[in-house]
Amino acid sequence: MESTNDKTPHHDSRTGELENRQRLAQLAAFNEIGKALASSLDLREILGIVMDKISVLLQPKNWSLLLLDDKTNELYFEIIIGKGAEKIKDIRLKLGEGIAGWVAREMKPLLVADVSKDPRFSKKADDASKFTTRSIVCVPLANRGRCHGVIELINKVEDGRFGEEDLVLLTTLADYTAIAIENAKFFNKVQELTITDDLTKLYNSRFMHDRLDYEFERAKRAGTNLSVIFIDLDHFKDINDRHGHLNGSKLLAEVAHVFVSMIRAVDMACRYGGDEFLILMPDTSKPNAMTAAGKLCRALRETVMLKDEGLNIKITGSFGVASYPVDATSKTDIIHQADNAMYRAKDRGRDAVTSA
Repeated sequence: MESTNDKTPHHDSRTGELENRQRLAQLAAFNEIGKALASSLDLREILGIVMDKISVLLQPKNWSLLLLDDKTNELYFEIIIGKGAEKIKDIRLKLGEGIAGWVAREMKPLLVADVSKDPRFSKKADDASKFTTRSIVCVPLANRGRCHGVIELINKVEDGRFGEEDLVLLTTLADYTAIAIENAKFFNKVQELTITDDLTKLYNSRFMHDRLDYEFERAKRAGTNLSVIFIDLDHFKDINDRHGHLNGSKLLAEVAHVFVSMIRAVDMACRYGGDEFLILMPDTSKPNAMTAAGKLCRALRETVMLKDEGLNIKITGSFGVASYPVDATSKTDIIHQADNAMYRAKDRGRDAVTSA
């Protein structure tokens, strides 16, 4: 009996020391997270920091970070770690749908020890990934009354279940993350305002000139092609005069949407001024740029504009194409050559593509 009693205090002491070490490790991790998140305005970097720390601190088998799409009011998977990730990355959840949707809508953390007993659980992701969810801890990424998304942990390692301590840890981490995400979104919005045109949401001419400098130098170093398409809308003034400037502005935005929907991700569309547009096409030869301009010209001609206003207008454009190195050797020259080609298209009757 004496030997048993002698060991008990030592056992309690070791347990206490282990718990203290765990708490110190957690405090150190949160201090590190706080500093890292406070110093970054890059959303990808912020999410990367969160990804690293969640795996270390909470050890879930599967976990995900879902962000709220402000336009559709749906949650989409921004980060997925674990089995079946590829099969669920395109799934979207409506507000209120599943545990994640409920947490986003209510902006309340939730611990579900056994999902089979919770009617809020949705099997959509499990069915797609052939994964079996047993327990979930899910917390909102919310700040100042606005939800940016949720963090959801599934099935703790070694078949354990999440407990209240996990919920507290994750909620604290989510609070840090939500503030960082909001700061990053605000910073990105300010950045966008400095480089984009307010009306069309295309790049503005100031940004395009800076980008053209960069792409010209890159093309020279790499020995690659660079093409520019200059576009001027035909008889746009008549639309403004007949239907008013408000409808004219809406039409410009719809024209911009046509162009963006047709070009590649590496191409850049810019509102150059008034009803003039410029499309920058890196690594694109003159023949390929002519083909692209022809498709844009045709798409513009065939698109019915201002349908919501009941006007059903069609508009055309005059397109000029110039390329480096065949037509120009400088940024100023390539814009000048494309502009001249556009005017030749107008002289030939408009609704046409002409090359330098």
